[in-house]
Amino acid sequence: MTDTEQVGGLSVVTTSTDGIRVLTLTGEIDHHTGDQLRRALDGAGATEPRIVIDMRQVTFMDSTGINILIAAYRAVTKVGGWLRLAAPTDSVMRVLQLVGLDDIIECHPSLHEALAA
Repeated sequence: MTDTEQVGGLSVVTTSTDGIRVLTLTGEIDHHTGDQLRRALDGAGATEPRIVIDMRQVTFMDSTGINILIAAYRAVTKVGGWLRLAAPTDSVMRVLQLVGLDDIIECHPSLHEALAA
């Protein structure tokens, strides 16, 4: 199953691999595109959700993205699931490191490694 949503500068493609929901993002995560990412991460009713966000094509992320990732991480772990980030670009990784989010949410250098972890 594949679901694609494009709003402004962000495209979100949602697929499933071995029961893991994979969100492949392309573009920018900011206050204009944040709601789209929130909707894609909404796992209402999912038991122990497992989510990998493929960030290799994310060119920009501001505090909106940080707040969305924190909220998603809290929601997913609260119900026994997990959230991992795959292949964040250098600029996005710098933002994650500046706020210490890379110490909270697992970051992997590739989608394959995030899925296998």
